[in-house]
Amino acid sequence: MGRVQPGPAVKDEICVLLALYNGAGYLRDQLNSFDSQSHKNWTLLVSDDGSADAGPGIINSFALSHRPGQVRLVSGPRRGFVQNFFHLLRSTPGDASMVALSDQDDVWFPQKLTRAKAALDRVGKDLPALYCARTTVCDATLTPTGESSRFQAPPSFQNALVQNLGGGNTMVLNRAALEIVQHALAGAGDAVSHDWWLYQLMTGCGATVIYDPEPVLFYRQHRHNVSGANCSIKAKVKRLNDLMNGRFRRWNNLNQQALMRSANQFNSEARRSLMNYSQARNGGLISRLHHLYTSGVRRQDRLGTAALYAACLIGKL
Repeated sequence: MGRVQPGPAVKDEICVLLALYNGAGYLRDQLNSFDSQSHKNWTLLVSDDGSADAGPGIINSFALSHRPGQVRLVSGPRRGFVQNFFHLLRSTPGDASMVALSDQDDVWFPQKLTRAKAALDRVGKDLPALYCARTTVCDATLTPTGESSRFQAPPSFQNALVQNLGGGNTMVLNRAALEIVQHALAGAGDAVSHDWWLYQLMTGCGATVIYDPEPVLFYRQHRHNVSGANCSIKAKVKRLNDLMNGRFRRWNNLNQQALMRSANQFNSEARRSLMNYSQARNGGLISRLHHLYTSGVRRQDRLGTAALYAACLIGKL
């Protein structure tokens, strides 16, 4: 048997993954917040998805003011924001100890990376772990308008099947988690959103998911957001409408296809929940309700879970 060659040594470095697309308007604020981080040992990998504005030039100028190789710009797949983030996750350097996902229009609080690293370090580098947190929601001028929902129930695969606990702009993964992600990306196809898929994958594989109840960034809301904050009454009404008009069912179809490709990595409990939830979406009424109950699937609040059962009753799950 030939000798196995060791992989690259992992540095105590966090690689920030920023998906860029026509983000010049707010990009400088986000880049300045990277420089203001209390954790200084970071690199930045930017995937530009075909911007027609000054965004790539701003990144190149930012790179000139940093050490060689600290900031790198690559071309994206030009297939939308989900595939752009997947491209970044595939392209992460092998010597980064952690990866932090970043949107192009937020502003990070100075302790963001420090908090995430401390939480992940407590898990240990050999165990896969994902960190996520709350955000301070702001308007386009960074005037705070509220905070994202504070979830009480612990993270779980049963929750992840129907709800995303943490925004991708707060997520940080350790190296062990990233290796699971990169393996799964080989056959992931598409997903509704990169962050929801990450929450599903990590909980399905039994990784530790850390939910930080403290906000770690300004989540800027403006007319060009791909997706917005989901904590307002208007957002809750929209989610109920999505459930009843069939949009949630279409999301389930897409997510289920992606998850089935990675199910061989899941623990036995997650595989049972996935199979039961799949059966809860088809068949006769009694069978659907039975499999939904057996799956253990739930949202973070009782009203949301009740809405799932209502959708199951009318065949909209």
